Amino acid sequence: MFSKDKDFEIVKHGVESILKINYLGKEIFPSIEDDGIVMRDVIKRLIQTPSITKVILIHNKNYEYDIEQVQKLKEIGDVYILISKQKELFTAGQLINKDDECVKLFFSRYSFLQNTIIKDFTSDPVGCYVKLKRKFRDYKFDSNYNKDKCAEVDSKYETALTYIISKMEEISIIKKLKDNLSGHQVGSRQVYKEFFLTNIKPNFIYTTLLKRIPIEAKELDSYNLQDCKITIYELDNEANNLYHLTPLEFTLSEEKYNILNLAKEVISEHRPESSDFIDPTRLREVFFNISKDLIEEIAEFKNVMLKQSEITDLANILIRYTVGFGLIETLLEDENIQDISINSPANKTPIFITHAKYEDCKTNIIPEQDEVDGWASRLRMISGKPFDASNPILDTEIETPHARARVSAVGKPLNPYGIGFSFRRHRDKPWTLALFVKNDMITAEAAGLLSFIIDGARTMLIAGTRGSGKSSLLTAILIEIMRKYRIITIEDTLEIPTLQMADLGYNIQSLNVRSALSTSKDGMSADMGIRSTLRLGDSCLIVGEVRSTEAIALYEAMRVGALANVVAGTIHGDSPFGVYDRLVNDLGVPNTSFKATDLIIVANPVKSSDGLHRVRRVTSITEVRKKWEKDPSLENGFGDLMIYNSMTDRLEITDELRNGESDLLKAIGSNVKQWAGNWDAIWDNIDLRTKVKQLQVDYAVKYKFDEILEAKPIVDCNDQFHKISERVNEEFGFLDSKKIYEEFEQWFRHYLLALQEELK
Repeated sequence: MFSKDKDFEIVKHGVESILKINYLGKEIFPSIEDDGIVMRDVIKRLIQTPSITKVILIHNKNYEYDIEQVQKLKEIGDVYILISKQKELFTAGQLINKDDECVKLFFSRYSFLQNTIIKDFTSDPVGCYVKLKRKFRDYKFDSNYNKDKCAEVDSKYETALTYIISKMEEISIIKKLKDNLSGHQVGSRQVYKEFFLTNIKPNFIYTTLLKRIPIEAKELDSYNLQDCKITIYELDNEANNLYHLTPLEFTLSEEKYNILNLAKEVISEHRPESSDFIDPTRLREVFFNISKDLIEEIAEFKNVMLKQSEITDLANILIRYTVGFGLIETLLEDENIQDISINSPANKTPIFITHAKYEDCKTNIIPEQDEVDGWASRLRMISGKPFDASNPILDTEIETPHARARVSAVGKPLNPYGIGFSFRRHRDKPWTLALFVKNDMITAEAAGLLSFIIDGARTMLIAGTRGSGKSSLLTAILIEIMRKYRIITIEDTLEIPTLQMADLGYNIQSLNVRSALSTSKDGMSADMGIRSTLRLGDSCLIVGEVRSTEAIALYEAMRVGALANVVAGTIHGDSPFGVYDRLVNDLGVPNTSFKATDLIIVANPVKSSDGLHRVRRVTSITEVRKKWEKDPSLENGFGDLMIYNSMTDRLEITDELRNGESDLLKAIGSNVKQWAGNWDAIWDNIDLRTKVKQLQVDYAVKYKFDEILEAKPIVDCNDQFHKISERVNEEFGFLDSKKIYEEFEQWFRHYLLALQEELK
């Protein structure tokens, strides 16, 4: 807050020193580029405190100038001080004894110099420079007086003008403009708009939004979300693209800003308690209704006419910046965004995102410390988990009106500069194998193979690095499980879309356990959670991520009965042996227990040769054979079924699979009368599933209707595939692949057309 006798304050925020000048209640418009008085006022403060890195001018909105613009103002102040200290330039000295006419000429000229420097230099340096240049030109060509008579005065005057002009030309603004100032109208401030562009934001928003777009930027794409515009730029001198966001709250009229500011002050008095965050959705609903009524009352009191849609927009903005996550929620609204990274210290770097199409981008959003602290507090209250010096890591999840996301926060002392965040946006709908085929992460052959293995109720681990798509692929595998089976999921951070799957009719139960990374003792450990599932009846067991001691419990469950159904999970590892090494040597799973793993699927990002691009690909599908003793990599314990070929950018069938050298697939076939000992029949069914998956993708492309590849249609397709297979088997006495495919294609064509009609 500003003190009564001061209209400015200097605030420390992390590594930044921020000058705030209060213009509330003043008629002056707080804009350096538009007003010379404001420019002079700011430069005066910068001269007094050179360590300032940001300037905020406070009015109905906050007008912010970043370090680059502050540096330009400091240059002007530095040159002003330098010139002001050159007293000899402005004193008569021995000239006082000269001719009265020369003395009069001296004081006339130097009065002009002093007045120009004092009055114009810090308020309009460009205009000051133009006046001095023109004065110097006029002096050179003035023939109305005898220059020989006052030669000493002329020499001193010329020296002063030359010195001042040369020093002014060291200022970067003038250095850039000096050759293009012919005809410049002194007093015009249009030239300053090239160098000073304020970032305007409402007083109740802490996040800074950079509006300036680099001159060399090339627009790649633009699209609109519900209440903001997104533009993607390619930057000439950077590997990252720029994700430029223009949200509604930064484009409101002054009347609406004033209403929001008043509403913010009122609603801040009703700060929610920690217990209110137990149900964030209900909390938002309550505060939204309060906000709508409050905004309506303030608008009526101020005699401002607002439509109901405008009231709703303002209420949504207010909620976003009181009980929500500000512009993070706006970013999460964009389905193209996969990851959001916020680094410490605050105020220093922009938010970075990973975009589905444009990959790694920096944004024009820079969060401030108050905003970061607010996010940390909300996450602590939503999760009910500690987040402090003793517990510097917090893994949790949030749900906003438009998205779900996994959040990891890292604080002091682990993070030496403050708090950093990583938001992993979950897809609005569950992933499917068909979508991965269309996106080239897998092939139709891989989808057909996985479909066969899943129906065979095998155990599998999906391995990969962070961001490789492990969790998404696990979700797609879950969608392949028939809905008649019960599924139990175990996660420390809820990423598997269990609620969406329940809406699809799955018999699914989610268990939330304590993170292996947490030092807190609250909640049940992952290994106890896994053991408890054995008491919940016959179920498919899905472990969100195998991190620690739960690995031993998981393999115990595999060996004592869970093997009757699908058991699956994700784990960090870049190869089948990497998975074995982590489980056995790092996590203590016995060698013999590891054999309970049937399949290892490895997914990893694949980089382009220039290093600028990457795509997600499944790089191997490998079975774990059972006839080895000590080291599967040395004793032929791993059998590659499919391997990624970087030359073709495809996951390709190995000779081993093509030749029927798969113990896993034969073991699955041995449980089916028609397939037992008949590799051709097994391969025929895998090939049928491959064709069915490819059919779905081909129709989606042909009809430009990707909706047919989403979870609900795919679940219906899977159910229908099994029903048609059963019917054909009963009718013909065997699984006639050709007949099954023909009937499925006929059904699928009608289903697609009906769905298109329904969604119109």
